[in-house]
Amino acid sequence: MSSLASSISTSRPKTPGKRLSISRVLAFILLIIMAVLWFIPLLWAVDTSFKPESETTTIPVTWLPTQFTGVAYQSVFSSANIFRWYLNSALTSLAVTVLVILLASMAAFALSRIRFRASKPLFWIILAGLMVPGQILIVPLFTEMQQLNMVNTYWGIILPQIASPLAVFIFKQFFDSIPQELEEAAIVDGASRFRVYWQIWMPLARSAIAAVAIVTFIGAWNNFIWPFIVATGVDMMTLPVGLSTVQSSYGVRYAQVMASAIAGGLPVLIVFLFFQRQIIQGVAGTGLKG
Repeated sequence: MSSLASSISTSRPKTPGKRLSISRVLAFILLIIMAVLWFIPLLWAVDTSFKPESETTTIPVTWLPTQFTGVAYQSVFSSANIFRWYLNSALTSLAVTVLVILLASMAAFALSRIRFRASKPLFWIILAGLMVPGQILIVPLFTEMQQLNMVNTYWGIILPQIASPLAVFIFKQFFDSIPQELEEAAIVDGASRFRVYWQIWMPLARSAIAAVAIVTFIGAWNNFIWPFIVATGVDMMTLPVGLSTVQSSYGVRYAQVMASAIAGGLPVLIVFLFFQRQIIQGVAGTGLKG
């Protein structure tokens, strides 16, 4: 009887373990399939960019070219002000990122730690901004920039992009999770609210800062509509806008079109690959909770 009981007790936990391992294997297989589906178009774009133009339209379609060539990249980097566009994108994206972090974190700190009557309605009004499509604001924003003489300037590109309800939400949820005792102890020691925000809250919010910074930088770098509207001169164009004007002159030169697309997306891909851990930690630790 004892041997029977021991065999039953040892056999019972095996089923959940098997189920768990099977679920992990299925999840792993699903992730591999999704990764392959995402990677194939990128691989096709890279492959096409290194093909001679004569092979990009051949039928049947072939993956590997008969001869790898960098003529498409030479044409992209030599026929346009692409380095100027890289500089414009870098300057505006970094400026937007820094300003969003500063303004959103200060607004979130006020909503989280300063108690006033309209704090909750104001927070819900800010969140309502997530449901407003940016396209409907183009005309009033352009009129405002025109009245301020900021059309075709860096500030005209930067300022309309610094209002970020999502960043305010992320910071507020993170600040709500910080114990109140830290602030009370700092105030007892004579610290002002700004000092509490700058020297205590912000160092603790590194994961939230990293998540907001990366998401904001990628969004500002890839932004096409607003820079296309407000940047009227070639020298003020950002990289997506400038590459669109170059692509329009290529016609059916698919190798050059793919090369320009890779040139525009490569910096963002590098940023994501280097900081993907911070993105995950930021999203996991910034209060996707009630």
